[in-house]
Amino acid sequence: MRGPSADRLRRLRWWLTVLFTATNTVALIVLAPVIIVLDADRADDQIDHSLNVVTQSVLRLVDESRGALVTARLTGDPLTSDCPDFVVMPGNSGDFTPQFSTRGCTRIDQQLLAGITAEAVRNGSPVSQDRRAQNGHAIRLAAEPFKDSSERYIGAVVAWQDTEAQAHRHRQLTIAVLAVCAVLIGAAALVGYWLSGRAIRPAMAALEQQETLLAETAHDLRTPVAALRALAETAARDPEQRAELLPRTVRLAGRMGDIIDGLLVRARLAAGVEHLAMQPVWLDQLVAGVVEDMPTEGARFSLVTAPTMVRADPTLLQRAIGNVLGNAMRHGRAPDADQAIITVTVADGRVTVADQGPGIDPEVGADLFEPYTTGGASTGLGLSIVRWVVLAHGGDLKVYNADEGGAIFEIQLPTVQ
Repeated sequence: MRGPSADRLRRLRWWLTVLFTATNTVALIVLAPVIIVLDADRADDQIDHSLNVVTQSVLRLVDESRGALVTARLTGDPLTSDCPDFVVMPGNSGDFTPQFSTRGCTRIDQQLLAGITAEAVRNGSPVSQDRRAQNGHAIRLAAEPFKDSSERYIGAVVAWQDTEAQAHRHRQLTIAVLAVCAVLIGAAALVGYWLSGRAIRPAMAALEQQETLLAETAHDLRTPVAALRALAETAARDPEQRAELLPRTVRLAGRMGDIIDGLLVRARLAAGVEHLAMQPVWLDQLVAGVVEDMPTEGARFSLVTAPTMVRADPTLLQRAIGNVLGNAMRHGRAPDADQAIITVTVADGRVTVADQGPGIDPEVGADLFEPYTTGGASTGLGLSIVRWVVLAHGGDLKVYNADEGGAIFEIQLPTVQ
């Protein structure tokens, strides 16, 4: 499909894709940092909780009695041989001897311990800091000050923990979140392109049907219009031929009307505008009525029917049957015959139309029901309308050559039990 309208629809599809992708990208850009920050905060909270458990537990084991710090209970407590590390640190270096845990999970510079202890004692409140251990790993320190009997802060319990493993896990999570976001953005682009295609598909189909209808109209009316103009011009120049040309003009105008009517019906069927008014129909009576209304000039019909009921739209089904019979009248005449002999049989939901013409051209074959595919001077739309109608009724349409010559058209419709 080409043309400005089609180009605009294609551009609209790309714009819808970009809009859908951008919307999802913005959502991911907002969500990803939230996930990363929440994970970092959760890791910090876990470390702080672990350090706080140590400092609070050690504080309960430390006692100040008569001006002397009592830490004897630390020796036998499991805290001293477990991680995280801790130390009972004096605020001033000469107040008492620092008491370290025995595990030694992470080696740390004592100046860092003295600094955070001094800050905790000076402020009289817990202190947390992020520093580097002697091996270069990131660590978190937490200091909890304590008082003597005179309510004076004299030292602090300092605990610390290596945070390198948590930092590595957080980096991996960050990379994973960014990778997932990239994949989701790509998936959003593909889904957006697919959804936008589905969204504009009706418009694309309608535009294609419109262009097809215009092309079919121009194709089928070009010759009749030229012939009608030639007849009118000849009649205008030569009054003596008007009596002869007038019937031909009327027949040609009628043919143009049939062409336009067929084009409109096919377009409405393709667009889904022509809704089926389904109802129980006696197929044998409907076909008999269509045969009776067919012009008898140049054709002789033989009708054999058996009562059969189908569920169908009678108006559309009459048109389809009429198109098949009209095709047989045009192409079903033997080369040496004065008229076409057409046999119509109706039974068990099947309508069979057989003629004695030259049969179906093998080169046409199954394409006979496509628009513009015809073996004679017809519009090439009648049989395509027949196919639309039959398929819309859930039926089947076949065409083949008889052994003794001539073409046979079979329309099979579901019967009503």
